[in-house]
Formats: sequence, structure tokens, C-alpha cells
Amino acid sequence: MTAHDQMRAMLDQLMGTGRDGENNKYRVNFTDPKVCKSFLLACCPHEILQSTRMDLGECPKIHDLALRADFEKASLTKDYFYDIDATEHLQAFIADCDQRTETAKQRLAETQDELSAEVAEKANIVHDLAEQIGKKLAQAEQLGQEGHVEESLKILGEIEDLRKKKAEAEEVYRTSMPASSYQQQKLRVCEVCSAYLGIHDNDRRLADHFGGKLHLGFITIRDKLAELQKNIEERRKARRESYRGDRGDRDHDRRDDKIRRDRIERDNDRKRNRSRDRSRDRRRDRSRSRHDRDRRSRDRKSRDRTSRDRSSRDRSSKDRSSRDKKSRSRSKSRSKSRSQRSRSRSRSRSDRHSRSRSSRRSSSRDRSRRDKDRRYR
Repeated sequence: MTAHDQMRAMLDQLMGTGRDGENNKYRVNFTDPKVCKSFLLACCPHEILQSTRMDLGECPKIHDLALRADFEKASLTKDYFYDIDATEHLQAFIADCDQRTETAKQRLAETQDELSAEVAEKANIVHDLAEQIGKKLAQAEQLGQEGHVEESLKILGEIEDLRKKKAEAEEVYRTSMPASSYQQQKLRVCEVCSAYLGIHDNDRRLADHFGGKLHLGFITIRDKLAELQKNIEERRKARRESYRGDRGDRDHDRRDDKIRRDRIERDNDRKRNRSRDRSRDRRRDRSRSRHDRDRRSRDRKSRDRTSRDRSSRDRSSKDRSSRDKKSRSRSKSRSKSRSQRSRSRSRSRSDRHSRSRSSRRSSSRDRSRRDKDRRYR
């Protein structure tokens, strides 16, 4: 990277994507799924382990210092929860590394001669002391480079003590094994970066390992993962406490609501009881009034029926009397007519008799006249 590119990167990191206007190199925002969220939190393994024995190559997602600057500025006012995405990413990477460590341990167990429990414990003591020396030596060199000379000298004094302990542990280990077996290199796997470490490695090599970019990069990744997990756990704890507080408030509100509802229900029950009593009284009153109306109606009907019966009896008696009168008049008229008819018949008979007598007389006179005439001739 040229000096110009370095200056550009520094400006991007300081000022973000808007230093040359609204557009950036990738034409994306830091919230875009194409942007590496682990890079925004400065813990992407592709960046940390770059140019090491375990270089992962270029990250498939976008790495841009300007986007990181935008995210750091925006995260001051809003939580984007990118630590959860970064935690999942680092957990997957560390799980893969731990799997490689276990595989390397199994391979060593298959290829190296198996040691007794006592000898293996002594060898582990030597390994632990050598690891402490290497870490202390790398730390002293780092402090010396930063200008902390006194702290560096103090750590060098601790390293001398550890070297004495290591020499004693190596002597104990050597006496517990045959010379032919002791000359064989006994390897172990680094628990941090899964690299191989030998029991006979000198301090310089151990310092180079523990102060190297690979080992320190894995330490950075593991520390960052622990920090993210701690932050997530604190957030969850705060959320649970807030939920408990809210739940307590909700419970208190619920109790108040229950008391209020019970009071309202009691009031409603009293209102319903009063309404029920009033409706019962109204029904009773309506029943009484209906009964009174029915009784009055029955009385009125009975009076009407009585009056109708009386009037019907009166009409019937009047009708009978009229019929009697009519019958008497008809009988009188019939008797009169009969008498008239009888008189007329009697007159007619008498007339007929008289006419018959007169006719007989006339006929007798005629006969006598004819007889006389006949005699005179």
C-alpha cells in the first residue's frame, strides 16, 4: 500500500464515506447485508489473521474503513445489534479451530509413544513453564518497544525465575525416562491457535510463537468473542430485569385492574339486582293490572251477557206475545174468512137451489105450455 493509499484509508476511517460527498467507493451503506458486520466491530478473522500461516484469504463481504467510521458514529445513537452477528461468526470460526486442535491431539496420540501418567504429568509441567516463559518474553519485548523499560525489566526478572524452574522440571523429566526416549521430540498442541509446540523448543522460538501474529490474532479473536458474549449476556440480563420490572408493574396494574373490575362488577350486580327488583315489581304490577282488567272485563262481559240475556228474554217474550197476537189475529181472520166462506157457500147453495127451483119451475111451465099447445092443435 502506497503512502497515498494509507492517507486515504486514514481519512476514510476518520471522516467516513461522506468526506468526498454522499457517494462512497462501494455505493452501499453499512447496514447493507453485503457489509461484514465483524469488520465493523474490528474482529473479522479474515483481517486479523491476514499474512499468517492460517490466512483465510479475502473476506467475501465488504471491508471499508469509511463504513466502519459511519457505523461507529451511528452506533452512538442507536443499537444495531451487530454484536450478535459478529458473535455467531466468531463462534463458528472458534469452533472450527477447536475441532482442528482436537484432531491434532488425536494425531499426536496415535503417532507418539504413550507415556505413563507420572511421566506425562512431568512433561506437562515442562510445557507449562516453557509456555509461561514464551508469553513473558513476548510481553517484555512488546513493553520495550512501547518504551516501558522498567516494566520490561521486571518481566525479564520473572522470566529468569521461570527458566530456573524449567531447568529443574526438565531434570526431573529426564531422570524419569530412558535416554533414547528422552531424545525424542515430545510435541503438544497449543490450545489457542492449534500450533505444535515441542518440549525441547528454546525460549526464542517459544517467544516468537507466543508473540507472533498468529497466536496474538487468535488471542484477539477469543478475547473479542468473550467480550461480545459478555455484552450480550448483560443486555439479556438487563432485558430480563426490565421485563421483571415491567411484569411487576403489569402485575400491579393487573391487580388494580382486577380490583377495579371487581368493584365495577359489584356495582353492576347491585344495578342488575335493583333493575331485577324493579322489573319484578313492574311485572307484578302489570300482572295485577292485567288481573284487574281481566276481572273488570269478565264482570263487564258477565253484565253484558246478563243484559243480553235479559234483552233476549224480553225480545223473546215480546216476540212470543207478538206471535200470539199475530196467531190470534190470524186465527180470527181465518175464522172470519171461514165464516165468510161458509156464508158465501151457503148463499151460493141457496142461490143454486133457488135457481134450480126457478129453472124447474120455468121448465115445468114450458112443458105445460107445450102440452097445452099440443092439445089445442
